[in-house]
Amino acid sequence: MPLWIKITLTLFIFLLVPIYWRAYGLTNFLWFSDIALFCTCLALWLESRLLSSMMALGVMIPELVWSFNFFTGGALFGGIEYLFDPVTPGYFRILTLFHIAVPLILLWMLSRLGYDRRALFWQTVLVWVLLSLTYLVTDRSENINWVFGFGPEPQTVLSPLVYLAVWMIIVPVGILLPTHFLLVRFFSRS
Repeated sequence: MPLWIKITLTLFIFLLVPIYWRAYGLTNFLWFSDIALFCTCLALWLESRLLSSMMALGVMIPELVWSFNFFTGGALFGGIEYLFDPVTPGYFRILTLFHIAVPLILLWMLSRLGYDRRALFWQTVLVWVLLSLTYLVTDRSENINWVFGFGPEPQTVLSPLVYLAVWMIIVPVGILLPTHFLLVRFFSRS
């Protein structure tokens, strides 16, 4: 992996962390996309096929949805209105574009390193740990990783723990598994 990419992503993280921490608090870094940003940087430095595969598996579909939502002005799900609010500082908009860059970096890494099939198991474990931790330490109003409801708002139909249990099944089966099959098909090495 080229040194300039490693250094650039590392410097970007050193810039992003204090700004996001001040604006959103420490729990904001529990979002799957933030974890993927940090782990992608680590995967670059370690040139880790497993770690890059895990992150691609975990965020490829959600980040593609986020990117589509961004390019259509929030037409799909909403939740990105702050990016189009004139009050939001321009540097926040620029920093948020990591949602577009990370999947591209991961695809490039997979094209160079290949896809590690063990990623499905380890990313599922990571997802379950992150969802549980997010549920325990974050506020319902933040709804980080949608542990309290699908979308920006907490749901009120199911009990919170039942919803969390269902969500812990939906993410691996509905997001990780289909992504795994695609990545195996296009990036596996014999």
